[in-house]
Amino acid sequence: MYKIGELAEKVNVSKRTIDYYTQIGLLQVEKTSTSNYRLYSDKTVQDIRFIELCKELNMSLQEIKERMEIRRYKSLSEDEQDKCIKFAKLLAAHMKNLEVEIQELKPLFEQLNKDSQAKVTQQISSQSKSLIESLSLIMK
Repeated sequence: MYKIGELAEKVNVSKRTIDYYTQIGLLQVEKTSTSNYRLYSDKTVQDIRFIELCKELNMSLQEIKERMEIRRYKSLSEDEQDKCIKFAKLLAAHMKNLEVEIQELKPLFEQLNKDSQAKVTQQISSQSKSLIESLSLIMK
């Protein structure tokens, strides 16, 4: 179990960030000590790393929260089909948003010079690889 300062140091985020994530429901306090310290588990370490990965993919806090809820459902005895349907709906909505963003950015991309286009393509390619890996894990 980790106090907030210990957790912050372990995952390299500020105590304020952990406090904020807890307030908005992204993180859950495992228990409170007799001295009234909030204590977090090793699962919280994994949750923060997941949140930071989602932030790198430019997901909003609401999108991250939805994915965190799905991660939490894995440990519940909910019907597997319901979980898959809910996740598929969230994924479809996210993909639709990405399609709109791509269409909006396409004219700007076409105005870039070849070097800039190559740099953008390289950056997108690495993110696309991460997305494909994530999707393949989900579909297993």
